[in-house]
Formats: sequence, structure tokens, C-alpha cells
Amino acid sequence: MTASDPLVAGERAEVAAEARVVAPRGMGRRAGGVLKYVALALGALVMILPFADMFVGALRGPADVYASPPRYFPAEPQWGVYARVFAELPMRTWFANSVIVTGLITAAQVATSVTAGYALAKYDFAGRASIFRLVVGAQMFPFFLFIIPIFFILRFAPLMGGNDIAGQGGSGLLGTYAALCLPFVVTWYGVFLMRQFFIGIPDDLMEAARLDGASEYRIFRSIMLPLVKPAIATLTLFSFVYHWNEFIWTMTVTRSAPELQTLPVGIYLLQGAFENLEQKSLQQAALAISILPVIVVFLALQRLFVSSDFASGVK
Repeated sequence: MTASDPLVAGERAEVAAEARVVAPRGMGRRAGGVLKYVALALGALVMILPFADMFVGALRGPADVYASPPRYFPAEPQWGVYARVFAELPMRTWFANSVIVTGLITAAQVATSVTAGYALAKYDFAGRASIFRLVVGAQMFPFFLFIIPIFFILRFAPLMGGNDIAGQGGSGLLGTYAALCLPFVVTWYGVFLMRQFFIGIPDDLMEAARLDGASEYRIFRSIMLPLVKPAIATLTLFSFVYHWNEFIWTMTVTRSAPELQTLPVGIYLLQGAFENLEQKSLQQAALAISILPVIVVFLALQRLFVSSDFASGVK
């Protein structure tokens, strides 16, 4: 069969036609990929810009603020403003209080949510359905509805803070770290979240471990916990971010105990004292410093959001 054969010529024409069809498709895929990454880059820029403006804004002096035309980057950055924050404001105290309170609450919520969610998902006991209904129903009520009763419970706690057996004579638990942490030891959302993750794990894994002689604690620690790492990371981040920025309850409890004020409360109370631009840049620098721990926690936990050992555990 020669090259001039009609059959060979026909096959070559078909291949050329297919190539012409595939080429535009390949170019379309590449163009679609480029557009996707451009859109993602623009979205990332929009998300990052407010944080960048916070850090850069603290470096602007009065001349930069009133410059015409306006300029984003200051001509003479005030790098010393971040050092002045710790020299002129009680930032160390606020920062330490925020770390202590947020750390204790986050650890308590993760511990109670994981254990309660595991029990509700994997054990059959009397009242389990009623407890789960309570967990679901309690999420409909915001915390601020319970501020007044919780405040009085802590205020009149018997034998605490100078109170007698009837809860009179002292301040109770007010003015202590316990008052800041105890109302948040349990989170209904966290219990619900962990229960849903544990339900997704086959019971066959537990039965196999029991047949191998593993104790219930060993099953929970060595099998179940590694499989729900993404859920634990998610709950940890949500809890940390919320309570790092929590304001209403902390403001209520620390009115009589300024030494327990956290970063959000301390910075808010200083707003009225900042009247000129130089002092406002100090406040902006304090705000910028206050979000750094949140960024660090997110970067530390982000890999767990997209990785899960569940599939490998099932295999």
C-alpha cells in the first residue's frame, strides 16, 4: 500500500481533522485553567487587602493620611509604633489574659465535644435520643440570652470569693479566670459536629479492635481520635477564633477586675482616649498585633482541613 493509496490518504485526513478538533479543546482547557487561577488570585487579594491595610495603616503618619493625592504606602513609615504599643499600653497583660482564657476554653471545648460526641455516636444508653435533641435544640438560643442568669450564678456562688454558704457577703467567682471560662466549657455546636463525624466511622473498626483485645479507652485513643483529626482541627480553630475575639461576656465580667481584661476589651476601652491621628495609629497597631495569633493557629491547622486518615483507616 503506497502513500498515494486512497485509503491511506483518507486515514491521514481523518487524523488531521481529529487533531484540529483536539487542539482547540486543549487550548480551551488551558485558558479555563488560567482564568480559574486568575479568579482565585483576585479573591485572595480581596481577602488579604483589609489585613494588609491594617498593618500598613499603623505605619502612616499625619502627613501620609492627609497627602494629596492619597498614597497607600507611607513615605516615612513609623516602625516604632509597634514597639510603642507595648511601652505605652498594657498589651502584655491583655495578651497574656487572652492566651490563658482562650487556651483554657478551647482545650475544654475540644475535650468535652470529642468525648460527648463519641458517646452519643457509638454507645447505646438510656436517654441518648433525648440528650441529642437537647444538643440540637440548644443551638437555637444565642449566648447573650443567658448572660444575666449566668452572671448571678457566678456572683452568688456559695463559699466562693468571700461568700458564705448562702452565697452572700462576697463577689463569688467574679473577677477570676473561672468566671471567664466556666460558661464556655461546653459548646453544643462542638458536640453536634463531633457526633456527626463519629457516626461516619464504621462500627466494624471498633468490633475488630475488641476482638483483638483492645480496651474501650484504647479504641477511642488509638483508632477513633486519629480518624477525626480534621473535625478536631476545625472545632479548635472555630473555638479559638470566637473566644479570642469574644467581647460581651468578658466586658461584663471584667468591669470590676481590669487586670483580667483581654485584648478586644482593652483595645475597645481605649477608643475614647485616642483623639489624634498619632494615637489612632497606635490603636491600629494594637489591632494588627491582636490578630497575629489567629493567623498562626490557622496556618498550623490548615493542613488538617484537607487531609483525613479516614479512607486509610477503612482500607
